[in-house]
Amino acid sequence: MRIFSIIAALAVTLVLAMSILARPQLMALLGGGEEAAQTEETAAPQEVAQATAAENNELVRVQVRKVRAEQVDSAVILRGETEAARQVDVRSETSAIVASDPLRKGAQVAEGDALCVLDPGTRRAALAEAQARLTEAESRVPEAEARLSEAEARLDEAEINQNAAARLSEDGFASQTRLAAADAAVAAAKAGVSSATSGLRAARSGIESATAAVAAAEKEIERLTIAAPFSGLLESDTAELGSLLQPGALCATIIQLDPIKLVGFVPETEVNRVSLGAMAGARLAAGGEEVRGEVTFLSRSADPQTRTFRVEIEVPNDDLSIRDGQTVEIAIASAGVKAHLIPQSALTLNDEGTLGVRLVDEAAVVSFAPVEIMRDTNRGIWVTGLPEVANVIVVGQEYVTAGVTVAPTFVEVTQ
Repeated sequence: MRIFSIIAALAVTLVLAMSILARPQLMALLGGGEEAAQTEETAAPQEVAQATAAENNELVRVQVRKVRAEQVDSAVILRGETEAARQVDVRSETSAIVASDPLRKGAQVAEGDALCVLDPGTRRAALAEAQARLTEAESRVPEAEARLSEAEARLDEAEINQNAAARLSEDGFASQTRLAAADAAVAAAKAGVSSATSGLRAARSGIESATAAVAAAEKEIERLTIAAPFSGLLESDTAELGSLLQPGALCATIIQLDPIKLVGFVPETEVNRVSLGAMAGARLAAGGEEVRGEVTFLSRSADPQTRTFRVEIEVPNDDLSIRDGQTVEIAIASAGVKAHLIPQSALTLNDEGTLGVRLVDEAAVVSFAPVEIMRDTNRGIWVTGLPEVANVIVVGQEYVTAGVTVAPTFVEVTQ
């Protein structure tokens, strides 16, 4: 009985194998050859159609936007900070005790306002003494001038006597002794003139010395009042009442914030795009306030460490809302360039890591074009480096590479 079961299982297995592996031969053996042939002839065109459809489905569908180049105002973008137009540490020029109440930091001061007033001590007495010496020196000048006039008169008289003695001596009416006496009188008169001239010069030098002493005493008294060199704000308290200030000691620090400067550093690749007088705008990092001004300074010497050039922009600050040292983003106007406005999402990288976009030509073949970012806006990003008219892949660019054929769908720009 077991043998029959084994034989039956083998027979069933053989029939199943023939039905799977040799189905056409089995159908022909059973008389169904014509129907099988008809079925195969009918299936062939369907398989070709399915293969064609599969080939068409292999083309990646992408969305493409046609963009044209536009003239765009270019700008040099920098990050910088605000800086006071002027900042000065006002210091003492003399030694004295502070005799005025201090002004507190943050106070508004005008040019010429007293910041620190010092005790005069004996300086006024020194001035009075210098003035008295000047008066005394001035009184000596008329006396010296009179002596000089007298000496000159004596010289004239001696010269006249000398001429008379010389003529009489020639005619034999005067002795040589008289002529010698006349010559001696002339020499003495000349010595008197020289002495009187020296006395006059000494008197005048005394006046100059006394005048200088008076000026020094007056200047020393002026130094007792330390005044604001310009209008601004106190950045520190002034010196405390009763404190001793030595020459060079700090009285106060004063800053001027109107106008205020925006300071940035331009890389050497962009410095030729910046010029004096160019308009500039800036956005403060704190609060987002926007201000405008113009370039007032562009350095001719690069920083040795960063190889950048300092640029300064002057901005009005009437309400003093902008503080010294705030971070700002600066945009300096430059010559316009041709650029394309594309979605930021259209940017991609090639195998070398170059930033760019993928384009589609008339034959629907993909190519890669490197670009440079010019400016970012809420409508998209402005880039340069593309042809005048470009078909940019905006959706699906990450699924294709240069050289492949795609199935593009063009989309319109929505405002």
